[in-house]
Amino acid sequence: MPEYLTISESDIIRSLKLSCQIPDVVESIASQSIIIAAAEELGITISPEELQEEGNNLRLAKKLVKAKDTWTWLEKYHLSVDDFEELVRHNVLSRKLANHLFSEQVEKYFYQHQLDYVAAVTYEVIFADRDLALELFYALEESETSFTQIARIYIQDIELRRTYGYQGVQYRKAFRPEIAAAVFAASPPNVLKPITTPKGVHLIWVEEIIQPELNNFLQQNIVTELFLSWLKQQITNVTIAVKLNSDNHLSPPEELPQQA
Repeated sequence: MPEYLTISESDIIRSLKLSCQIPDVVESIASQSIIIAAAEELGITISPEELQEEGNNLRLAKKLVKAKDTWTWLEKYHLSVDDFEELVRHNVLSRKLANHLFSEQVEKYFYQHQLDYVAAVTYEVIFADRDLALELFYALEESETSFTQIARIYIQDIELRRTYGYQGVQYRKAFRPEIAAAVFAASPPNVLKPITTPKGVHLIWVEEIIQPELNNFLQQNIVTELFLSWLKQQITNVTIAVKLNSDNHLSPPEELPQQA
């Protein structure tokens, strides 16, 4: 086993190819190019104050409290200070472009899709055996056990078990259709009769239904959704030519390995 290993850019590209990640990388590059071009066309600029604020926010999000922490993080991801500034600039540019394009559409979109933003707070245990799930469901109805006791016994994942199967606050569209129909018809707090999906048999405790309110957080979420949808459409409208070294080209079809 070698004590020292040198990895080149071509090694990284080959690894990306073999792990089938090239399309994602290409899409990311295309997205950045489209954002830069659109911002320039619209005359969107970034002030030094905006860059500084975004840089501070990014360090805070990454828990880079001390200068040493920042340098360690940069080294881990092979980034220079200039790279970090470019990352910060791209974040600001993306957000400003998104708000420029879609902030005035948020209210109309919200009221047209209001049901999508009804949210639920749920806890969940998934079983392989429907009979066992039904047995525990009826035991809950008779107050013979509690959902927390069931979660402690039947959830295998340690972190999920510690939170008793807590699924967080989720919008309707985050649930499978058959689960969403039951969750948002419930009168919480309440347990739902087990629901079978390809993942298993779901025993779900609905703690709360949260009616949508167009606050600042949701406004920005909607802007982001609309922006990502727009960006995806822009990418589909662009012809992307990927240029790799000659040794990275595919062989002609007749030279490809034959199936056994």
